[in-house]
Amino acid sequence: MKTLICGSIAYDTIMVFGDRFKNHILPEQIHILNVAFLVPDMRREFGGCAGNIAYNLKLLGGEPLIMATIGDDSAPYMHRLKQLALDATHVRHVPDSFTAQAFITTDLDDNQITAFHPGAMTQSHLNKVSDARDVSLGIVSPDGRDGMLQHAREFRAAGIPFVFDPGQGLPMFDGDELMAFLKLADYCTVNDYEARLLTERTGRTLEQLADEVEALIVTLGGSGSHIYSKGRHIKIPVAPPEALVDPTGCGDAYRAGLLYGIGAGWDWEKTGRLASLMGSIKIAHRGGQNHKLTRDEIAGRYSAAFGDTLW
Repeated sequence: MKTLICGSIAYDTIMVFGDRFKNHILPEQIHILNVAFLVPDMRREFGGCAGNIAYNLKLLGGEPLIMATIGDDSAPYMHRLKQLALDATHVRHVPDSFTAQAFITTDLDDNQITAFHPGAMTQSHLNKVSDARDVSLGIVSPDGRDGMLQHAREFRAAGIPFVFDPGQGLPMFDGDELMAFLKLADYCTVNDYEARLLTERTGRTLEQLADEVEALIVTLGGSGSHIYSKGRHIKIPVAPPEALVDPTGCGDAYRAGLLYGIGAGWDWEKTGRLASLMGSIKIAHRGGQNHKLTRDEIAGRYSAAFGDTLW
């Protein structure tokens, strides 16, 4: 059975400015800001939450089915999905639009200036969960606002368990809407910042929010993650990474591990450790989809990190 991944397909254009922004942005002149940065170092990565999650789930041997919207510039991404044998049956082309994309300029102090164009992502509501077949599990990850609301309702109507993963889309929703998501979802996953925002907007504690779902997962970066489920508070250790290169896409890799474990019926300890490992593997590589490990290699890393077998 397949895992339906609703979320964004995007390009990430990353540029490196060989100086410091503070040397070129004068605080007293910020009201008439007009600057240009020479960026000889530039790369373009395949990204977006749905693309990243599907990539990682495929590495694990899962069957991801992507549901997303793309624009007229999507040919390179669609070619990549075909090369990776990722099912793009429900990746919809929206004419006269661009594929969602982020333009990120980083300086020598790792400060970032980012511009994000949502493009075709705003039309994600054109896709219907009911159009997908043989789906046993799903995830609603950051996407167009209307699409996220709609897909959550459609998963529940279809009786398909799903993970609510608001991510950077969380600020689009107020407390009542977030509670509605949790009442529809079976699982919810957020990072520590999003967890604080979730509690502030709903006026409830993490423990109270966890009562609305089968499990509430909170990632804590280098401090591991916590899983709240049926009154239990499970602390998941971090899997030591080989290197700290680029955090982009680590959360998506973690979510792929969650989806695999949930689909396999594993307990939360094992599921959380696999998710932790996937994030650890990703952070040692640039971009969200450039780590290339076999299932056996992943199993070996799991055994080395946690002293237990995976498969």
